[in-house]
Amino acid sequence: MSKYRAKPTMVDGIRFDSKAEAHYYLYLKSEKDKGNIASLELQPAFVLQEGFKKNGKKYRPITYVADFKVTWKDGTEEIIDVKGKRTEVYGIKRKWFEHRYPKLTIKEIKVG
Repeated sequence: MSKYRAKPTMVDGIRFDSKAEAHYYLYLKSEKDKGNIASLELQPAFVLQEGFKKNGKKYRPITYVADFKVTWKDGTEEIIDVKGKRTEVYGIKRKWFEHRYPKLTIKEIKVG
């Protein structure tokens, strides 16, 4: 179990952080099979701030990892995050993401 009580779940040999995320994957997979989705990416990472060096110390980049990136057959893209609980860190990263990637928007799928 994770610290948020989500139960990791395996589907198609893929480990998802929660049952809800796995369930949403199955929905997206069925939409892809129907031809409604052109591409489906799992765990896409977006750089919010590049890594850098300062005073001889290396700082790693700050990234946001979504659950899914969907490109629908009409070319529109959705960044999807399945959320049971919205954390403060997620709220900050989401705001940063929305600023850095103005053409993309995070679609939250609420569970629980």
